Amino acid sequence: MADSKQAGTAQAGEAHGPEFIGVALQVSVKGVNRCTDRASSRAKIDENIRRIGEFTTTAASFLRFFYGLPVRLVALPEYTLTGFPMRESVQEWRDRACLEQNGPEYEALGKVAQANNLYLSGNVYEIDPHFPELYFQTCFIIGPNGDVILRYRRLTSCFEPTPHDVWDKYLDIYGEEGVFPVAKTEIGNLGTIASEEILYPEITRCVVLRGAEVILHPTSEPGSPGLTIKEVCRRARAIENQVFVVSANTATIDDTPIPAYTCSAMSKIVDFNGHVLAEAAQGGEAFNSNAVIDVGALRRTRRRTAMSNVMSRQPFDIYASTYARARYHEGNFLLQDGKVVEPPSRDAFRRRQEANIERLVKSGLL
Repeated sequence: MADSKQAGTAQAGEAHGPEFIGVALQVSVKGVNRCTDRASSRAKIDENIRRIGEFTTTAASFLRFFYGLPVRLVALPEYTLTGFPMRESVQEWRDRACLEQNGPEYEALGKVAQANNLYLSGNVYEIDPHFPELYFQTCFIIGPNGDVILRYRRLTSCFEPTPHDVWDKYLDIYGEEGVFPVAKTEIGNLGTIASEEILYPEITRCVVLRGAEVILHPTSEPGSPGLTIKEVCRRARAIENQVFVVSANTATIDDTPIPAYTCSAMSKIVDFNGHVLAEAAQGGEAFNSNAVIDVGALRRTRRRTAMSNVMSRQPFDIYASTYARARYHEGNFLLQDGKVVEPPSRDAFRRRQEANIERLVKSGLL
């Protein structure tokens, strides 16, 4: 028994991992909603990229001097280059706000990552050449070599298309690994989820089950000195999955009909025990949500024999059949006879949810 205990302790102690500075960059977004053509919206996008580059370079230089460790990870907020669509049609938003997969915007962001030798993550609207009728809200990670190493498409949305709406075709093209991608890097295994998806425990769990150690969470949400629903879930996702959560919020969303500071503050880094390591408690642009991320400590915790090691004690197989039988929000909404159809209007998504609720009420589940 003693030998077994010592062996277990040794195994936990042998887990090593990188230690680096991570930054949740709270930056303002200049919205493209008031732009009247493609040229003016692309100029606004270029302005957003320029400012991101300046802030990222300054943070990398200043924080390395402060901590004595390199900044290897910078996370940007949700829809960080454009803001979000309001009255625009699907066609207008595709033209004015959506990025091409190999477009100049990714090249410019890649130069920022490359110049500072770090991983840069964010969230944009993007056109997939396999689905030209649609656009997807996409979380990305760019590596220090300037290349996009991960794309994750948001899976839940009230008013916009998602991979689930064309589920059968999306799986045929990308497979399940493409739905929940994880980038295995020298700073740890990186995954992403988008904004409201912090409320859905299954999405984070599916990314963690593929090895993620750090979850990058671009968001744009109202700040509050009290516990918001997203804040509660941010900490819960970190604890229940034994994972770091790096959550970057917008500082302001400018040039839109919505008050600029509606979504601001609360950018933060949460460790695998649910402790907030750093937070931008107030609104405005800032990189003071920064902290040392010790992936080695996370790995030792995950390998420790203890009641608190919840992931190692999860009987996932007992949940599978219940999920498989559940019919709540079904896929292929925008797939008809194997062909992708353009969303008729955002109101169609509302009617879809109404139909879901009506069906669940009739079945006695609500």
